[in-house]
Amino acid sequence: MSVDLKQIGQKAEEKMQASVEFLDETLSRIRAGKANPHILDGIKLEYYGALTPLSGVAAINTPDARTIVIQPWEKQMLKEVEKAILNSDVGITPDNNGEIIRLSIPPLTEERRKLLVKQAKQEAEDAKVSVRNARRDAIDAIKKSVKDGVAEDVAKDAENEMQKLHDRYIKKIDDVFAIKEKEIMTV
Repeated sequence: MSVDLKQIGQKAEEKMQASVEFLDETLSRIRAGKANPHILDGIKLEYYGALTPLSGVAAINTPDARTIVIQPWEKQMLKEVEKAILNSDVGITPDNNGEIIRLSIPPLTEERRKLLVKQAKQEAEDAKVSVRNARRDAIDAIKKSVKDGVAEDVAKDAENEMQKLHDRYIKKIDDVFAIKEKEIMTV
């Protein structure tokens, strides 16, 4: 019987962990005024007939805090890479010198920083909703297990554990957001 409760708890924790990882991934794509190669993660381009991520056709480096340098492994890919960046939502015009492509990251305005914090906060809220949904599903499953013969006090303990797990993941989300907010607001 308690094996079922353990499985319910593990399943809920996996969902909560996935929410935090997804938030991390999403926030890494939000530009914070510093050169971060992750802002290019969503860019894909045609390479030998297959849609390939930019990192699959070029070396991407950040020589300083305001510059991203992209060096395609094949010179004929320069134009393709440039076009893919222009067509993406990165919002930075690439500088192609015939050898490498350079992206100069402009400093963010105060207004833009506030918008980015707002966007990050919304992503954090979405992650919290996912964590709450995982908790609710788990508690529903625990309550159902009582009907299937699990002792009520055992189920109550499992519900309390689920609440503690929920609180721990909500705190993780708040911490991840706080770090990103600080990164965005630091001039």
